[in-house]
Amino acid sequence: MIMQCVDIRTLLPQQPPMVMVDRLLSADEISAETSLLVQEENIFVTEGKLNAYALIEVMAQTCAAQLGYVDKCLKGEQGVRVGYIGSIKKMHIDDVPKVGETLVTRMSVLEDVFDVKLVTAESYVDNRLIASAELKIAVSGERVEP
Repeated sequence: MIMQCVDIRTLLPQQPPMVMVDRLLSADEISAETSLLVQEENIFVTEGKLNAYALIEVMAQTCAAQLGYVDKCLKGEQGVRVGYIGSIKKMHIDDVPKVGETLVTRMSVLEDVFDVKLVTAESYVDNRLIASAELKIAVSGERVEP
């Protein structure tokens, strides 16, 4: 499903300058795809490149966008739930994007038990896989209105 009309900022608990995804490209009950145009003013850019720490945050925010989409768009709930990274496994980073490049990140829920989601995430530049990880996301009952 193409999400051209969805303002991703309404789906995320994070607010500038910590918003690390520009657009929600697709989403459903178990997956999402986001994009980020890397810009010089991004707080994670050093010497013209997005640093590796940012890739973790992009993956986590792709998960947050999926959760926000399900809550607000599919279920019609108010506010978005807040999630926290519980663990990161199998993190692999081959490269980082440069200023001007677009990073596309895809996530899929592998397991959803109680308030913990196990997800896989992959980030691409020009259809080239540059990073991947498994994340455990703990979803709190706390809701915020972006």
